[in-house]
Formats: sequence, C-alpha cells, structure tokens
Amino acid sequence: MSPARTPPTGSSRDRLREAAKILFAERGYETTSTAAIARLAGTSQSQLIKHFTNKEGLLEAIFDHAWQQINPAIQMATQAIDDPKEKLRVLLEMVMNFMEKDRAQRALFLLEGRRIRGSSHVVAFVPGFREFIRTLDGILSAMSENGELAPGVHPQALRSALMGTLESLLRDQLLAKTSKFPASYSDEDIRAVFTRMMNSCLAEGG
Repeated sequence: MSPARTPPTGSSRDRLREAAKILFAERGYETTSTAAIARLAGTSQSQLIKHFTNKEGLLEAIFDHAWQQINPAIQMATQAIDDPKEKLRVLLEMVMNFMEKDRAQRALFLLEGRRIRGSSHVVAFVPGFREFIRTLDGILSAMSENGELAPGVHPQALRSALMGTLESLLRDQLLAKTSKFPASYSDEDIRAVFTRMMNSCLAEGG
C-alpha cells in the first residue's frame, strides 16, 4: 500500500473525512462510492451517514476542515503587518505553501471546489471559504482606501480576478502532471504572473 493510501487514523469521523479526501483526489468525486470510503476508513456507511448525511456533506466537511487550518494561520501571520500589499503577499505565499504540502487537498480545491452538483444548480460555499473571502476583501479594500489601487478597479472584482488567475494557474499545473496538459511552468512562474497581474492594477507609484 502506497503512503497516499495508508488508512487514516483518529475518530471514525476523522477517518472518513481523510479517506474521502484521498479517494476523491485519486478517483474523482463522482466515481468514488461511499462504500469505498467507509472501507478505507475502517468503518461503516452508517457512520458516514451519521456524521455527514451523504457524500456531498462529506466533501463540504473536507473543504471546511482545510479552511479551518488555513484561516487562523493567515490571521496570525498577517495581524501584525500594517502594509496591505505585504499582507496580500503573505496570504498568497501561505495558500501556495498549503497547497504544496497537501497534494490531495490541492487536487480537490482545484478540481472539485466550486463545481455545481445536484439538481439545485447552486454551488455550496463552506463557512471557512466565506471567512477567507472576507479576509482577502478586507486587504484589498484597505488598499483601495489607501489609494493604492488604480482608478476604476473595484476591490471585489480584483479579488475575483486574482483568485481565478491563481486557481487556473495551479489547476493547469496539476493537469500537466496528471494528464500531460501543456503547462510546464514552475511555482516561481506562478508567483511572477500573479505579481505582474497585481501590479497592473495598482495606482501609479503604488
């Protein structure tokens, strides 16, 4: 058994969440059965239903658990920084480091994070993601109030552009490793593109 497939440890809830993360990243959300998740977790499907209701609830729990790790770390790292631009740089670096550290979580964020599922045609945003958005919006709003953004650049529009750019760069980089997609750039290249895009939205002299 490879390290990535080592059965998770902890409570049945934790084991189910970690097993699902591994299998969703390997096989995809749609093709992973609750039976396979319970089997890898060493527990039963009844426990899965008890803790998460269904497979979609389990996926949301995986995402929320990840944001619960990221958000406090970002807050701790940026609270003593006065310069909003430096806050933004630190935030970006921490998100990229987190993605690099947990490859399974990275795959889920990029391939399953904001897909529409079910008949409601609604994307479910977990509380942790909403908290991250509030943090990022706060940084960009502070930059706007300081006159650091170019005229006509709306902070929330910039946030969407920055997040979309980062997600796309990381997703294509991931696909290059798994599906031979033509995206042979490095993490440093990602930082360079992201920085140039951010700089293009700054006020002159900002």
